Amino acid sequence: MATYEYRVTGMTCAHCEMSVREEVEQLAGVADVQVDATTGRLVLTGTGPVEDTAVLAAVEEAGYSAVRV
Repeated sequence: MATYEYRVTGMTCAHCEMSVREEVEQLAGVADVQVDATTGRLVLTGTGPVEDTAVLAAVEEAGYSAVRV
């Protein structure tokens, strides 16, 4: 399993975390998603390779922006 970490900007609350989590969980190969609005961290574990572009697009779909750390 591979772990990927991203810095998400714009999250302020638990609802923000949930929005990001729900979008990222839908991606193929994603096994676990942890989101923390306080630190702006998004950490996901994949069962295989997960495309950065797909993760960034999912975060954008939730209404936020992200960069890989």
